[in-house]
Amino acid sequence: MMNGHALPFMPGPDGTALRKSSVENILGSHFIENNKVRLLKNGHETFQTIFDLVSSAKELICIEFYIFKDDDTGKKLAALLKEKANAGVNVYLLYDHFGSFLTSRGFWSDLKNAGVKVRVSHPFKWSSPRGYIYRNHQKLLIIDGTKAVTGGFNIADEYHGYFKKRKLTWRDTGIYLEGPVAQTLLNIFQKSWSTWKGENITWNPAHKILVNGVPVIPIFANSGRARRRMRRLLVYSIRNARSSILLTTAYFIPGQRILRALVQAAKRGVSLKLLLPGESDVQSVFYAGRSHFSRLLKSGAEIYNYQGAVLHAKTAVFDGCWSIVGSANFDYQSLRRNEESNVGVFDAAFSAHMTEVFQTDLQNSLKVDAGKWALRPLHHKILEKLFSLIMKKL
Repeated sequence: MMNGHALPFMPGPDGTALRKSSVENILGSHFIENNKVRLLKNGHETFQTIFDLVSSAKELICIEFYIFKDDDTGKKLAALLKEKANAGVNVYLLYDHFGSFLTSRGFWSDLKNAGVKVRVSHPFKWSSPRGYIYRNHQKLLIIDGTKAVTGGFNIADEYHGYFKKRKLTWRDTGIYLEGPVAQTLLNIFQKSWSTWKGENITWNPAHKILVNGVPVIPIFANSGRARRRMRRLLVYSIRNARSSILLTTAYFIPGQRILRALVQAAKRGVSLKLLLPGESDVQSVFYAGRSHFSRLLKSGAEIYNYQGAVLHAKTAVFDGCWSIVGSANFDYQSLRRNEESNVGVFDAAFSAHMTEVFQTDLQNSLKVDAGKWALRPLHHKILEKLFSLIMKKL
């Protein structure tokens, strides 16, 4: 078990101290073997996969998203969902009230009238307004209990990269999963659906499809206990990395424990690379995160700011063998308040692909120079300090 200090651990013959058994102990669950996985490295690839999967559904579609807009992308997916519901496929849709606040009521009514079962998570209540800070930030699609997609994206044009007029798209990452893990994800969805008073899900389980593939473990945070386990897993992964850590996140305001682990990793010689947004949709978070740059740069970490698109991906690769893809950012909201959906893959080949995509993203990024960073404008330093203090009090 982890405590306040990194455990002494000599790397094994594979050059890493990371172990599947340790991950399982922290999460209190087991890796699910024999799955097919495919990295969805951009919006076009992700949404083509989503549309193809929904079109191919025979019995069951479960879809859960923080943001589901009624723009062109949302309407296209909604039309497919209504078509499948009319054809007799059981369709269950769960969206978050805050995330989808601007989506019209008529949009949801049309889905319900077409036979889609729709529920909303965390609706605002005047009796407990503070509860509105807790949100369902999960992104999940399950088809027939055998195939699934998750990641950092939402259902909206900016994630798809589809616009009638030229606009700034968002850079995001997803993952396609096929095999036994899809059944586990369905069980997780069923619990969320039931929490928000959804009716019983009627579905005849398909015969188990055996796929020679890789071990996958769900890292879903649907409770305070699960969020604590997710934080412990991140700290464990950072502390036990021996060669490299590649982190991509949209919002970077790490707690002291995670920040200290990152600094210590860089100081002990781990190649620590952080890929962060060059511009953000949330300026307060953007500046609060930059308040940590000086300490990280002094420790030897490399920081890159993505250019040309709003970076929204949330991925991590440790020692080229252990990868995490999902919805959780390195900030207080994700790690302590939200319900989050992530999966971990323990496989060198998949991690190699993740690393290739990371390196490609670096080519579209600007490296933060420590010398120039120290000379940044005074008003930037003031904003960083101000928003850092504000975020600590939220």
